[in-house]
Amino acid sequence: MQLGVGTVTFYEPSTKTFGALGHGITDIDTEELINISSGEFITTRILNITKGENGSPGRVEGTIENQKNIGSISKNSKYGIYGTVNNISSLNIDKSKEMEVAMRDEIKLGRATILCGLDNQKVEEYEIEIKKIYKENNYNNKSMLIKITDPRLIEKTGGIIQGMSGAPIIQNGKFIGAITHVLVSNPEEGYAVFGDIMIKQAKTVE
Repeated sequence: MQLGVGTVTFYEPSTKTFGALGHGITDIDTEELINISSGEFITTRILNITKGENGSPGRVEGTIENQKNIGSISKNSKYGIYGTVNNISSLNIDKSKEMEVAMRDEIKLGRATILCGLDNQKVEEYEIEIKKIYKENNYNNKSMLIKITDPRLIEKTGGIIQGMSGAPIIQNGKFIGAITHVLVSNPEEGYAVFGDIMIKQAKTVE
């Protein structure tokens, strides 16, 4: 079975909560948020990457066959999905890379990086540029306009593709946000949500 996949953005060890995607899971017909009372959080194995082109978004395709259960999903909001991790070993977390969350006033225009796993079991860091910051935006998940600048990622994906939603953005050693959207007319550009919004959402996980 092939299906679309998403990216885990962060894991908060003191509460064992996670955040992912940066946007909600919606009904394909109505585009309304799906009401999730409970769900499973499962590893995937990447099968194929379709590069994005102008007018045609790319995507990561994967499978959940023979994969591991990580935890449970308890919240689906317009700022991502959230829940609790029960099997931390399956996330392959490097605890030495724990970092602080930047407040939006700390975020600067210019260079940043994203963490993205496009090869199975391997997370790479790629260069991006933050082009605009919408500091007063608390009503949707388009907090920043970003551009992929790393030639390695552009060669591999064409820019932002479906499946990269949730990829964490790092600037000056701090977590500042996550990718949420691609611009269909230009796949090298897209939007990201502030990290402080995602952390606030995670704190409401029961």
